[in-house]
Amino acid sequence: MTSGVLPTVDVPGGRVEYDAVPGDPARAPLLFLHEGLGSVGLWRGFHRRIAAATGRRAVAYSRLGHGFSDLPPTKPAAGFLHEEALIVVPVLRAALDLAHPVLVGHSDGGSIALVHAAAHPVAGLVVLAPHVLVEDVGLRSIEAAREAFTSGDLRVRMSRHHRDADVTFRSWNDVWLSEEFRSFDLRPLLGGITAPVLGVQGTNDPYGTVVHVEAVRDAAAGPVELLVLNCAHAPHLERPHRVQQSVTRFLASRA
Repeated sequence: MTSGVLPTVDVPGGRVEYDAVPGDPARAPLLFLHEGLGSVGLWRGFHRRIAAATGRRAVAYSRLGHGFSDLPPTKPAAGFLHEEALIVVPVLRAALDLAHPVLVGHSDGGSIALVHAAAHPVAGLVVLAPHVLVEDVGLRSIEAAREAFTSGDLRVRMSRHHRDADVTFRSWNDVWLSEEFRSFDLRPLLGGITAPVLGVQGTNDPYGTVVHVEAVRDAAAGPVELLVLNCAHAPHLERPHRVQQSVTRFLASRA
């Protein structure tokens, strides 16, 4: 787990916090991309455990409006995942010397990883419960999250982990529930992914079904392995030993 104030780096729109774990410079580094309401801290040390298990350098960062990074200068629009993948991540990679990394993305972070890998060279991809398209089951859960935030205790819980819980929540929830986002579909670009992929999905995920990782398997140009587990939306936290074992094995055969 991280503690204290994290270092920050400039990206388009402001400065973002990051946690960097040293590792073997001869091996591809790992870049961790968090979920829609996530941050460096909300990886719960997963990036550090994978770094320790593989000996690789690992970097996890909090997107603008998440954790204790700067707040975004404007409200995110329907293309926010593509903007992160194609504008922010390349700048971050250059600033932190992350040449040819393995991307590890959870949920929205998995989507960002897929979009980035379709346009930029990477050594590999690990996507945990990624979003490839919009499903009604996912939208119902996002609507339930809005109720938990406005009438339940979600705002209080989020306030422990984010500079401005309202900004973090609305930046995710409002976009996902907008009419413009209904057409979100990454399947047309998946053929641009040539790097090896490990896709992990829970069978009880309230935000999406196995169709997302199956779409990656069916459309990506490179080899794709799937791991389907009896868990919900956070396989790396709900089935930590199995996921760590699978990720470590997957990375063992990568550069």
